[in-house]
Amino acid sequence: MLVGIMYVLVPMPYLFFGSSGGEGYAIYGSTIQSGWVDAGKFLTGFSAVGSIAIPAILAHAKVITIGALIMELAAAFVLGATVLTYDYFSSRDAFY
Repeated sequence: MLVGIMYVLVPMPYLFFGSSGGEGYAIYGSTIQSGWVDAGKFLTGFSAVGSIAIPAILAHAKVITIGALIMELAAAFVLGATVLTYDYFSSRDAFY
C-alpha cells in the first residue's frame, strides 16, 4: 500500500513546482531556477528518500520481510527511472 501511495505522492511537488516546460527549469542543464523550483525538487527528494527509508526501517524492525523490502526498492527504482526519463525527454522536446 505504501508503494502505491508513493507512486502518486512522490512526483506531485515536482509536477506542481518544478516542471514548467521551459528549458531553464529542467533538471539537466538548468541555468535559471526560482525558489519554487528548488522547493519542488526538495520536496520530491524528501518524499523519495522517505519512501525508501520507511520500508528499510520496517524491515530492520522485522515488521516486514526482506522480500517485501526488495520488492519496494525495485518499485522505487522503476519510479525514479520513469521520472528521470520523463524529465530528460521533456527537456529535449525543443530539439526536435
